[in-house]
Amino acid sequence: MSNIKIQRLTGASILPYIDALAELRITVFREFPYLYDGSIEYEQKYLKRYTKSDETVVVLALDGDKVVGASTGMPMKDEDEMVWDAFVRAGLDKNEYFYFGESVLLAKYRGQGIGVRFFEEREAHAYTLGYEKTTFCAVDRPMDHPRRPATYIPLHRFWNKRGYTEHPELKATFKWQDLDEDQESEKSLTFWVKQRIG
Repeated sequence: MSNIKIQRLTGASILPYIDALAELRITVFREFPYLYDGSIEYEQKYLKRYTKSDETVVVLALDGDKVVGASTGMPMKDEDEMVWDAFVRAGLDKNEYFYFGESVLLAKYRGQGIGVRFFEEREAHAYTLGYEKTTFCAVDRPMDHPRRPATYIPLHRFWNKRGYTEHPELKATFKWQDLDEDQESEKSLTFWVKQRIG
């Protein structure tokens, strides 16, 4: 990781990186477990949401000038209803949570501590804004999924080490098109939550 620069951006400072971030998301999310067959145009539109408020955050991993990884976040109250609906239905206050959108990192850069930095930087941003609770959701895929690589290791242990607890009672439903699909279909995702201590 010695040659990798980690940079935390908010609001309009994210704008110059939109195209690179869109390409990165397309590349990484094609892999299992997301298997996402997306378009650059959609990704660009999606990512521009992060440029509209200084409460959002994008953490970049840069190898020279190349964006090789990124993670995102924004207050849950500013997210779409499909993100916060499960919390509201469970009687939780969406205004108390900072939501982490995704972490994407090219394969050759994994296992070098960059993922840890992504969590640290996003949490630091959330705490600066006064949030004590951070959360994200991960797609649910069956163990016998035909595209599951034999070498695939779920990230549950990594997330637990970061202080996150899985909450099977909190589920979101997102729609996207898998690589083997000809149209979008609903996907179930489970939330993980961390309460700041001290």
